Amino acid sequence: MRQLEIGRSGIRVPDWGLGTMTFGNQTPEEDAHRQLDMALEAGIALIDTAEMYPVNPVRAETAGRSEEILGRWLSRRGEARARVVVATKIAGPGNVLRGETGFDPAALRQACEASLRRLRTDRIDLWQLHWPERDHYHFRRNWTYAPPTDRGAVLARMDEVLGTLARLAEEGKIRAFGLSNETAWGTLRWLDRAAATGGPRMEAVQNEYSLLCRLWDTDMAEAAAMEQVTLLAFSPLAAGLLTGKYADGARPEGSRLAVGDGRLGGRYTARALAAEAAYRALAAEAGMDPVHMALAWHRTRPFDSIPLLGATTAGQLAHALKGLDVAVPPDLAARIDALHREHPMPF
Repeated sequence: MRQLEIGRSGIRVPDWGLGTMTFGNQTPEEDAHRQLDMALEAGIALIDTAEMYPVNPVRAETAGRSEEILGRWLSRRGEARARVVVATKIAGPGNVLRGETGFDPAALRQACEASLRRLRTDRIDLWQLHWPERDHYHFRRNWTYAPPTDRGAVLARMDEVLGTLARLAEEGKIRAFGLSNETAWGTLRWLDRAAATGGPRMEAVQNEYSLLCRLWDTDMAEAAAMEQVTLLAFSPLAAGLLTGKYADGARPEGSRLAVGDGRLGGRYTARALAAEAAYRALAAEAGMDPVHMALAWHRTRPFDSIPLLGATTAGQLAHALKGLDVAVPPDLAARIDALHREHPMPF
């Protein structure tokens, strides 16, 4: 794996990460700890979680469980803490933990300290704002997106948030900061306000990015590349669509499609299934596993993209890890781009 720096933070990680959003719901603790062991043994150092995890569904009574499971693993594998980069997130307004409370100073501090307790650590390596306090276009909201216009209020709020984040960093609780489900305008304004106020810089943006979801490829790609902000790509297998397990109407027991909303968060569409079938056929022609192709494709992008692989079971993770050294050659990357033109924005 390549080694990449997260933004300008000085924190370097291999170019795959492990996501934990199923830990404590679909994935029981024993299996979760096995996955963490496997990831560490394979050289994956970035472990991503969030205070609201697990998902499918998100519930107040289970929020924080994924962090707790990771924290118990860190405690039992004491030497592992120095080898991994722990990333977590604070939920924005409309969350199951604090309702409409967003990134108020008291909420930021409370959420940070609660995550530290659950993670059983004295520092968070990368703390991310899980979604903006203003309207955004992620999770299929792009089809009806109405951009906000209250610029002055948004910038003033950014300054307030950065002030609190600076204090948490000074206290040694957080090493670096990032965003999630952000826009190009929002990313650049966070950077501008940090420069203007002396607040901490946003080093990464965790947005959805996969063969089936390429909203990042234009304005966000330019903003991130020019400003040295790293993409942490969530759902790199499109919530399992790119594995082929939902082909021909299949709904495997215990899968996200079976236990979730039945639509994979809006991803399960006829056009997405057609696109997935085309990518799966292309992988077969190339003599490549479709999971390995979908993950290795991130290394072909003209910007840094770290896929955050999530697996319900250790067996799924073991299969994905077999593709750690797979490379997508330029001719195959060109054919992928051609398929993207034939199947644009399938959900």
